[in-house]
Amino acid sequence: MSERKAQILMASVIIARSTAYLFSKTLLQTMDRFTVLANRFLLAFLLLCILFFRRMIRTAPRTLLRGMILGTVFFIVMSFELGALKTAETSTTSFLENTAIIYVPLLAALVSFRLPDRDAALRAVIAVTGIGIMTLNGAGFRFSPGELQALAAALFYAIVILLTGKFSHEDDPLQLGVIQIGTLGILSLGAAFLYETPRLPGSGTEWFCLAALVFVCTGFGFTLQPVAQKYLRPEQASIFCALGPVSATITGALILHEPITPCKLLGAALILGSILIPKELLCRHNTVSAKPAALRSHC
Repeated sequence: MSERKAQILMASVIIARSTAYLFSKTLLQTMDRFTVLANRFLLAFLLLCILFFRRMIRTAPRTLLRGMILGTVFFIVMSFELGALKTAETSTTSFLENTAIIYVPLLAALVSFRLPDRDAALRAVIAVTGIGIMTLNGAGFRFSPGELQALAAALFYAIVILLTGKFSHEDDPLQLGVIQIGTLGILSLGAAFLYETPRLPGSGTEWFCLAALVFVCTGFGFTLQPVAQKYLRPEQASIFCALGPVSATITGALILHEPITPCKLLGAALILGSILIPKELLCRHNTVSAKPAALRSHC
């Protein structure tokens, strides 16, 4: 796969997964958090095992272990995400969770024992400003529990992106995607038995939302992310998270009639700007300095 095709696939994956906010929020009105996750990921895992049976039975032990690691971290992400959706709007949850695009280069710098470059630092400042404007909305410096859970989901999602970037270059990415879904489903089912009363959907609306989560958001969105990241650097892959909040905001406004306030628009613009502003505008000294090579090491 060429890098261009990988970028298109990654963009499609993020857009498909962004619709999960809408369907999950609808299900959470009548079903518990871990019950939703268990139904979603176990049914998707069963479907994928049937489709890719011959490929999955050849899974190496190392790939199995790494898929389980990804699934465990993703379980933490999804637990925080659905907890946030209980009290926060879909657009706010999506924006905050996808600030993972800022954490990825910062965590990558931490792992490699180097300071983050100037470009990443400036984008982080712009993004944090946008988060504050969008979530505080004039109410003072206090985050609601739902918004705090969305920020926690963002941090662990950044870890998932970094781990996926490493593992997908060394193992079969499709096998990794399927195993992480199975792991996520098993952990969710265990949590549902511990804290809830698990059940299958009982109405047409619940089954419709679950089917959308299984086929579109999970079968396509989750499974193929490792495939796309095999041909992209983690920093490249994280940029496409910008498409998630945009899609979630549009669907939340059109279907759930969630308001789009001026503060939310301004915060969203700053967050997206932190991603989409060309690097040359953030590091203009690259083009005017007498020592471009030295400066490029910082930008």
